[in-house]
Amino acid sequence: MANTVTWNKFDYVARMRNRINTPTAWKDVLNVKYSNNRAIINSSMTTEPSVQTGTRGTAYTYQDFTLTADTLTISTYRNIPILIDEADRFQQSYVDQMKIAEFQGKKINEYIESQFLAQHASWTDFGIGDLTSNADDTTAITVSASNVDDIMRAIKRKLYANNGVDMAVENGVCIVWRATDFELLEGFVQANGFTEADIALKNGIPVQKGFYYGGITHYLSNSHTAGHVYAGIKKMGEIGILSGTYGQAKFIEDPGLVSGLGIVSRVDYGFNFPTYNNEFFMDVNVT
Repeated sequence: MANTVTWNKFDYVARMRNRINTPTAWKDVLNVKYSNNRAIINSSMTTEPSVQTGTRGTAYTYQDFTLTADTLTISTYRNIPILIDEADRFQQSYVDQMKIAEFQGKKINEYIESQFLAQHASWTDFGIGDLTSNADDTTAITVSASNVDDIMRAIKRKLYANNGVDMAVENGVCIVWRATDFELLEGFVQANGFTEADIALKNGIPVQKGFYYGGITHYLSNSHTAGHVYAGIKKMGEIGILSGTYGQAKFIEDPGLVSGLGIVSRVDYGFNFPTYNNEFFMDVNVT
C-alpha cells in the first residue's frame, strides 16, 4: 500500500524558493531589483559639466548639467500552473512533493534566463569587425579554438575604449557562452596551464556553469537566442522582479472543476538596458 502524505504547503514553498535562489547567470550578470512598484525610476547625467580654467582672484562660472529619467517597468508576467490529480495527490510521497517544488522553481529560473538572453536587440553589436576595431559589426563570428581568446581580448578592449575601465574593475566583465563555445574555452585555458581546482570555492558558482579567467567571468547557458551571445560589464543591465509574486505559490482545490490540487506560481518582471550604458552590454553575433 502506498504511503499517504498530506501536502505540506509551507515546505513546498520553501523548497521552491530554495531552487529559485540557486545561482544563475542572469542573477549575477544583471542588476536585479526586487520591488512591488510597477515603475522604478532611475536618473542619469546626460550632459556633464566641463572642467573650467581658474584664475586667481577671478570669479568662476557654475556649469549646468542635465538629468534624464530612465524607467524600469515591471509589466510582464508568466506563470507555471501545475495540476496534481486527486489520486496522484494521495499517492505522492513527501520526497515527490519536494521534487515537484524544485521543478517549478527551476522552470521559472530557466524562463527568466531565456528572456534575458533574448534582449539582444537592446545591446550593442559585436561581430567580426570588432575583433580588430570598435566597429559595432553585425557580421557573425564562428567561434573556434584559435579565436576564442581573440574574442575575449577584443571584448575587453572595446569596453575599455568606451571608458568602461573603472566600471569593469568595480563590477567585473562577463561572457555568457553557449555549450559549444564553453568547450572551446575550456580547451584553450587547459592548454595554457589553467587549473580548475578550487575555482568553485573562489567563484561561489559551480565550475561547470562558470569560472573566472583572463579578467572575465565566463558563464554557461543553454538558453540563448540562436546567433547571439551576451558579453559586457556586470550590473549594467537591469531586471525588475515583483517581490510580491516571486517565489510564491497558490494551492487551489479542484481548479476549473477538475478533481485535484492546482499549484500556481508566477513571476512578474521587466528588463531595462539604459541607452547611456549601451556600450557596456554587447550582442556577440555568432554562427
